Amino acid sequence: MTSGRSRQRRKYTSTPTVATINWTFTKNSQAQLFESWYRDVLLDGANWFYMRLQTPLGCDQLFKCRFVDIYEGPTLISPKYWRFSAQLELWERPLLPPGWGNFPEFIAGSDIIDYAMNREWPEA
Repeated sequence: MTSGRSRQRRKYTSTPTVATINWTFTKNSQAQLFESWYRDVLLDGANWFYMRLQTPLGCDQLFKCRFVDIYEGPTLISPKYWRFSAQLELWERPLLPPGWGNFPEFIAGSDIIDYAMNREWPEA
């Protein structure tokens, strides 16, 4: 403490992450339904909900989300599409399981390992 260096400690292990999401709807009815869902089901964005999101981990996971603030839109995208965007708070950060950060070579080379496994040991 007397050396003048600051000290840090991890206060929380589960910290929320904010993700910016865009929705593009191809029909008027989809945009209408989105706005009604936000108002009626989510109680103007106060409730949590589950949604599949594409992250660096892939897009096969459901994330618990809620709106940080009201969405932006509807914005007309010519000729007939509607775009909405919002910031969502994710209950849990999309990270690899604990411990995998200690093996960067496996993560960086995972596509090579996958290719080799499928080429050398294909399903019968």
